[in-house]
Amino acid sequence: MKKVITYGTFDLFHYGHRRLLERAKALGDHLIVGVTSEDFDKARGKINVQQSLMERIEVLKATGLADEIIVEEYEGQKIDDILRYNVDIFAIGSDWVGKFDYLKQYCEVVYLERTEGVSSSELRAEKRELRLGIVGDELPFLSKFERESHYVNGLSISGLCHLRRHESIPDNLLQLPLLTSNFEEIVDASDAIFLNSTPQQHYNQIKYALMHGRHVLCEPPVSMRRDEWDELMRLAEEKKCLLMDALRTAYAMAYRRLLLLVKSGVIGKVCSVDSSITVQRDTELKGDELINVRNSISTWGANALLPVFQLLGTDYQSKRIITHIENESLKYDTFSKIDFVYPEAVASIKVGKGVKTEGSLVVSGTTGYIYVPAPWWKTEYFEVRREDPSFNKRYFYQLDGEGIRYELVSFIRAVQTGRSYPYISGQVSKAMVAILEDFYNEKDLIRI
Repeated sequence: MKKVITYGTFDLFHYGHRRLLERAKALGDHLIVGVTSEDFDKARGKINVQQSLMERIEVLKATGLADEIIVEEYEGQKIDDILRYNVDIFAIGSDWVGKFDYLKQYCEVVYLERTEGVSSSELRAEKRELRLGIVGDELPFLSKFERESHYVNGLSISGLCHLRRHESIPDNLLQLPLLTSNFEEIVDASDAIFLNSTPQQHYNQIKYALMHGRHVLCEPPVSMRRDEWDELMRLAEEKKCLLMDALRTAYAMAYRRLLLLVKSGVIGKVCSVDSSITVQRDTELKGDELINVRNSISTWGANALLPVFQLLGTDYQSKRIITHIENESLKYDTFSKIDFVYPEAVASIKVGKGVKTEGSLVVSGTTGYIYVPAPWWKTEYFEVRREDPSFNKRYFYQLDGEGIRYELVSFIRAVQTGRSYPYISGQVSKAMVAILEDFYNEKDLIRI
């Protein structure tokens, strides 16, 4: 029996895919089809997969062309598969000519002509084209955000609403179709809005965007008060719009793997979560233009709280906010520490713009702990450590663009399908808002 193997993402399965599989099947008696996993695609920089792995496998099964379906999960797997399944022919599309010649020492390599005039990329672009307007005043980050958007298929940046007009604008942002300081103008020109403005502005901006039928991707917290959060979520549902937290850490592969490992019991029962994020001050606290300046808790609070709430939940028994307020009128905290007490665990976060400590994350359990070095919120690496160091294990996952492109793909997919995977649940999102509201109301707060 002559065995043939081929590989592909097979996203949005189309006639070209079918013809390729038919040609491959005709080369032998048994066709093995390798479907690339989402994580492997991301590691290769292909992050535009719209259908889940299971959806793609089910579509392949329905064709009846594959005698066997396997999942491709790591670099170098093709050689392993060829040897494991005793493959005679490796077949792939002609746009890969020469790329897989190294496999000729293991089996015959055949490059098949592709069907002209159809591709998954074109289908995705037609289906998912979204005009995204970006709003904010942190120009270096917005410049990075715009560059990362080019990695995401079916997305165009419609313009920039820059809220501090006196600053110089990076060249790539100057090339956008629209530059304005008028929020209403950017909403009119867009299908969706990305908000990187200050939390004090979020409620009014989100409400305006939703009222005009625009989807919103917002840097958390979504609002400054619980009742505002409730109102905005109800409005989003009423208008059939998506309102989603834009917290890049939640979409990073390493962080998601960390959550899964912890929840699988790899360190036993979680007893403590300690999260720290601090940076040196980047501006002086003076001048009327700083009236909406981001303090420590509004800048880094959501990031630091994310692993606490996602690992221990939001039903803590008590909390204590310890803070140093440097500027009373701006409510600017150079440093804040929040301690949580849960029924059977504790947690602590530290955030600061004006102090410096190691920005690490430590999750402690009954049989071991997980250590994520600084800067943990954009890590590619973490360790599972135990009493006996011979059982320690390190995990590495590539993080491209600090997670921005993965966040954008998830947002677009949710907009187009009307379904969103809860990387950040509504419960966690609202709990982040509650912490900010309590900080400004000085509930459970101690000044130092």
